[in-house]
Order: sequence, then C-alpha cells, then structure tokens
Amino acid sequence: MLGRISFDAWMPFIGVIVLIVAGSFFFPQILSAEYLTQQLQIAAFLGLLATGATIVILLGHIDLSVPWVLTGAAILSTALVGSGNPILSVLAVPAALLFGALIGVVNGIGVAILRIPSMVWTLAVNSMLLGVAVLNTGGFNPKGESSQLMVTMASGDLLGLPVSFLIWVTISLALTYFLIRTPFGRYLRSIGFNEKATFLSGVSTPSVVFAAFGIAGMCSALGGVMLAGYANQAYQSMGDPFLLPTIAAVVIGGTSILGGRGGLFGTIGGALFITLLTSILSVMQIGDAWRNIIFGVIILVMLLFQTLRKGAAP
Repeated sequence: MLGRISFDAWMPFIGVIVLIVAGSFFFPQILSAEYLTQQLQIAAFLGLLATGATIVILLGHIDLSVPWVLTGAAILSTALVGSGNPILSVLAVPAALLFGALIGVVNGIGVAILRIPSMVWTLAVNSMLLGVAVLNTGGFNPKGESSQLMVTMASGDLLGLPVSFLIWVTISLALTYFLIRTPFGRYLRSIGFNEKATFLSGVSTPSVVFAAFGIAGMCSALGGVMLAGYANQAYQSMGDPFLLPTIAAVVIGGTSILGGRGGLFGTIGGALFITLLTSILSVMQIGDAWRNIIFGVIILVMLLFQTLRKGAAP
C-alpha cells in the first residue's frame, strides 16, 4: 500500500516534523508526550471532517454544508440525551449519524439529479440548516448534555492513545480499503476525472454521488457528536471555524480540488499539520484573522502547486 502513496501525500507529514522541530525552539513543551497526545486528540475532530470532505472532493465536488451538519448533529444528540429518556439517550449517536447521512443524500439529490453545482447547493443547505436551528432554539444556545459514550469517544484514552484518534484512524483505514479494493473507489475517481465518460461506460453515477455525500455527512455528524462530547454540550455555530481548515487539510494532503486524484493517507497528514500549526499560532498569540489569512494562503499555494504539477505532466 505504501508503494502507491504519492510524494504529495507524504508532504504534510514532512511539514509536521518541520513544525515540531521549529516550534520546539520557541515552545520546548511541544516535544512532550502529553502535548503531542493532546494534538492527536484535537486533530481527530478536524480529521473526521476532512475524511468526509476528501471523499466528496475526489468526485470533483465540494461540500460546504459541513459546519451546520456538524452543529445540527451535536444539537440533536445532546437534546436526545438531555431529554432524560434512557432509550433516546442510547439512540443519540445513531440518530446523529442518520441525520448526517440524510443531509448527505439531500446534497446528492441536488448535485446528481438536479445538476446544481455542489458549491451552490451545499451552501444553500448549510444556510437552511442554520435557519432551522435558529427557529428551534430561538437563537440561544440549545439545551442538552452529552452522554458518557460521547464523552468517552471525545476524551477517553486506550493504551495511551486518545480514543478520538483511534476512531478517526479506524474510519480512515476502512474507507481507504473501500477506495482501493472495491468498485466504489474506482468509480469515485473515475467520476472525478470524467463524469460523463463514466456514466456512458454503464456506471450508475448518481448512486456513487449519493454514497459519497452520505459518507461525508456521516463523518461531519460524527465530528459534531465528538465535539459535543468534548465540550459536554452543543452550541450555536460550533462548526463554523472548521470549514476552511477542513478544506485546507484535504488540499494539503495532496487531493486535487478538481477531483480524481488523492487519498485519505495524505488527509491524515493534512489534518495533523493544520492542528499543529493552529496550536503553534495560538501559542504565538496570532489572532483568528491572521490564522484565516495563513490558511487561505496555504490553500492557494497548494492549488497553484497542483496546477503547475498537472501542467508539467506529460
């Protein structure tokens, strides 16, 4: 498997090493096991979102509904737990994942059936989810609490590693298997290269699009559940800060924004890189405005790099 991994996918891991070495000169605690373990835990939240985003971007599309799928899943799960009904509490996590899958299918319908550009459709869905949440909560932070399962998923540890990190890696490995070993992965990349040719070859392209957006929705929902477990509550707009870093993690990981090329191995490195960079910028007391500028520059530089690489290819 490692032989198939491109240099682009290894780049973020090299960047992580560079950040750790450079950051240690200004912040020696960065080399401690406690700090690095904490970064793995935090990276898992972003990594889950980026995992789903990678699947969609491989199609040649983009999902901008991530923030409020995440927030909606967090609100739903904590509301069910806070209801006091033991049965609803048990169903909190499955219900949130089902919510994410349903929103993914809605996105798939807009993109595959109605043929509306994914950027426009998913942004509209994100806006509608925001409106529904505001109507439901009156604009105030929603009531509810996290279950013990949600807290364990977000903050627990197993064999010295964060449970959140293990969940993220397990999902990434499972999806990597499907991308490499099943027709779904081949069709996914084929649609990213040329959707019309893939359809004419007999592939049910709408089914692949539905599945891809459904997976992305479930990943966003799981990220919301775990973030709610981490904070022990859901709150308005909790997903908004994650949209740009999610796309940045995918692009840094070597997945082409035009679709057809890339994979989840690089996305893992991209999420680790973004998480560590954010932490170092926080230690250096760099404000949110400059962080957004830095993330935007990184995305533009990686897109330019991919374009130049594509133009230089024979």
